[in-house]
Amino acid sequence: MRMLGNILWHFPFFGFVTAIFSFIIGGLFVLTIIGYPIGLGIIQLGRFYLAPFSYAMVDAKKLKAANLSGETKGRVSQVHGLWSTIIMILWIPFGAILAVFTVIGVVASFITIIGIPVALAAAKSLSTIFNPINKVCVHRAVADEVERRDAQLKVEKSLS
Repeated sequence: MRMLGNILWHFPFFGFVTAIFSFIIGGLFVLTIIGYPIGLGIIQLGRFYLAPFSYAMVDAKKLKAANLSGETKGRVSQVHGLWSTIIMILWIPFGAILAVFTVIGVVASFITIIGIPVALAAAKSLSTIFNPINKVCVHRAVADEVERRDAQLKVEKSLS
């Protein structure tokens, strides 16, 4: 079913064009020092757009907390947190423009019956468009496991 959704995403609805534009925009941001973290997130979004029914976007912090990334837990410095905040403020106009175009595409896709799954896949990308920093494209099974472990941690914290 996922393969059928990915085929539907690419051929009648030109999802590969969206992926190519995401790679180009991400590449342009990566060329600048200030936009480097945003560019990496947009490139990850481009990877998601290549197969949106097979992949999901996950926050890198949640992936590390679930110990699925293969990296050790590290502490983020205050300077890095401040830098990320400044970059996100600079990203707001670009993110708003991309979000408006995405919402227009979602609404246009919902008009047709066959476009509803495509609209849902595009709507899943809105959280990454608004905040592309520290987002990682992972297989859907990994994303489900991250959600399960995150929910398990929340339950353990509420019980203790």
